[in-house]
Order: sequence, then structure tokens, then C-alpha cells
Amino acid sequence: MTIEKNTRELDKDIVRDFSSKMSYASYLQLPTLLSAQQPVSAPEHHDEMLFIIQHQTTELWLKLVLHELRSAAAWLRSDDLGSALKAIARVKHIQKTLTEQWSVLATLTPTEYSQFRGFLGNSSGFQSSQYRAVEFLLGNKNRKMLPVFESDPEAHAMLLEILESPSIYDDFLAYLKRQGFDVPASLLERDVTRAHEFCAELVPVFKYIYENAADNWGAYEACEELVDLEDNFQLWRFRHLRTVQRTIGMKSGTGGSSGAAFLQKALELTFFPELFAVRTEIGQ
Repeated sequence: MTIEKNTRELDKDIVRDFSSKMSYASYLQLPTLLSAQQPVSAPEHHDEMLFIIQHQTTELWLKLVLHELRSAAAWLRSDDLGSALKAIARVKHIQKTLTEQWSVLATLTPTEYSQFRGFLGNSSGFQSSQYRAVEFLLGNKNRKMLPVFESDPEAHAMLLEILESPSIYDDFLAYLKRQGFDVPASLLERDVTRAHEFCAELVPVFKYIYENAADNWGAYEACEELVDLEDNFQLWRFRHLRTVQRTIGMKSGTGGSSGAAFLQKALELTFFPELFAVRTEIGQ
């Protein structure tokens, strides 16, 4: 089969008239989506479009991450581990995409960014309610973050609801308890509005699961999926830190944080500390 003049003919059944049919653009609401990139620099700086699209696409992916993590938590509560792990697997692929996106933003040089940074005012990624919601869902609860969102009642209500609900780790530990594992009662009865902290009594539970993986394959697989989630999240945090350092050095953030120094502290946060601590104990 050859194509004449390097131009292909359209198949005869391809739909051409969308005057009364839903099109690709209308289904995805592309006029709304593609009109949402509104640079504020004056005169408009060429690289501000990159900055806007980078953050808007991140927010779209975060919306899907929240959708999947909330579903995974619900499936765990109904003892449907398979569906929960499927959702978590999807989140892992999204995380890889989000991490790779930093390489695009890293093409923005310090000189280029400095030419429109002042127009951003106090807007900052620190104010992303969806990012904070993901952190809360994974267990890094922090009530002190809520005042940042008081001017946005919908975002504030969402974060408060997630703050006061079990994290996905809480739901996983409750699932393990229902499956007969000796999860400490203190974890099942803890104040879920606080960040999860390391519990030494939980490590032997995971040690048993890992050393008897063949007999506890579902729990074993879930543990490894959660480890992947945290690894991916920490890689995202690290790439964020390094991109900020290469773009603004040690300047303060536009939202008032200390910038790179504040992001560095995030690398010390953990979601599932016992799943990492157990590695020291396995085989001993």
C-alpha cells in the first residue's frame, strides 16, 4: 500500500458534521480549558506560558490522584484489596509523570524566571489545596496548614474533611486487623487528625508478613505498593527542591516560605515509616 503525494485520504465513514453531535472539543470542554492560560506579566513574558501550563497540568494530575486514592481507601474499608491496589498502581504511574514534568520547568533559567516572578504576587504552589489533600490522605496531617485556605471555603472544607478522616494507611492497618493480623489497638484508636508517627509495635506485624509472603501475598503486595507510593512521592519532593534551587537559589518563596530550605524539610517527612523500618529486621 502506498500513499500518493504523501497525503492520505479520509475514511468514508469519518464523521465530519458536528452541528448536532458531541465532538472531541465539546466533550473535553477544550474552549474553557485552553482559554485558562492567562499570563499576568506586562509586557507578557514568553516563558510565563510554560510556568502556567506546568502548574495547571500538575493540578489536573493531582485531581486524578485524589480520585484514585479516595477510591482505594473506600475499597480497603470494604475489604476489596484487589481494586484498592489497582487504584494505587495507577497513582504510581501518575507520580512518575508528575516527577518527569519537573525537567520541563527546569528549562526555565533564573534570568528568565526573574523577569516575570514579581508579577505572581503571593501566589505559590504552597497554596495548592489538592497537593495538601494528597499529603493528608497519605498521612502527613497538619492542621496548621488549614488557615492558608480559609479564603477558599470549598478547598478549606475539603481539607478539613480529609484531615478528620482516616488516612489510607489507617485504612490499610484496619484492613490488616480484620484479616487477623496483630495490629496494635493504639493505632486503630488514634487521633486521625494528627500525622501518623512511628510505632515500634507495628514492625513485627510487617516482619511476619514479609517473612511469610507466600501465605500472605495480598498483604505483602499491598505493603510493597505503599512503599512505592512513598518512594515516588519523595522523588517528586526532591525534584521540586532541586528545580527551585536551580531557578531561584535560596530566595524566599512567593508565598512567604523560606523556599528551598522549607522544601528540604519536607524530605524528612514520612508516610509509612514502619514499612521502611521493617527492612532492618527481616532475616534477623
